[in-house]
Amino acid sequence: MSDQPTRTRIKICGLTREQDVDAAVAAGADAVGFVLYPKSPRAVSIERAAELASRLPPFVTPVLLFVNEDPAVSHRALAAVAGAMAQFHGDETPAQCRAAAAGHRFMRAARIPLGPSGIDFDLVKYAQDFSDAQAILLDAHVEGYGGGGKAFDWSLLPHVANAHLVLSGGLTPANVGDGIRVLRPRCKTLAVDVSSGVEASKGIKDAGKIREFVAAVRAADAFASQ
Repeated sequence: MSDQPTRTRIKICGLTREQDVDAAVAAGADAVGFVLYPKSPRAVSIERAAELASRLPPFVTPVLLFVNEDPAVSHRALAAVAGAMAQFHGDETPAQCRAAAAGHRFMRAARIPLGPSGIDFDLVKYAQDFSDAQAILLDAHVEGYGGGGKAFDWSLLPHVANAHLVLSGGLTPANVGDGIRVLRPRCKTLAVDVSSGVEASKGIKDAGKIREFVAAVRAADAFASQ
């Protein structure tokens, strides 16, 4: 047995319906994400995000995803959704993230190149630059913003001892355990974030796939604790 049991936190992102919020909560998700990027097929309005987030029980965190948003809009959204955390997926600088978050906790997405060029991404420097972020979210660099459901090569990432990492991009119930095993030893703590991997269609989640994803994460945790 390891000295310290490990629990991987889970975020289900891109929620647009009440039943999907309820399914994520019932499966044991720690956080749920609402996309406030108008060009995304999973986009919701501030008002809709607030309405969906109002269903959440205590200790499940709502996360609002922004892409190069006007700070006034992000301030209004974060004020409208109680307990919300921000997630920045665009070209925001550290100073812009701090200003847009307006005192709320935030995550910063790092867009990791696909293929062998992923080794050239300086994640250590990125984490240092965004040291005010509660976590660095790792996603694949694809055309456009907001996540593209593609997986980068996890094995190319360096050890980032002082960072909380969130693994995203192309995760499914079938591969999330592998991602956890590869990345957990390389960071302070690891969480996972899934959207398309638990969907029936874009923006429409599949409750069975959500349960399978959570079960796969818990199985990886149990294996790590042996």
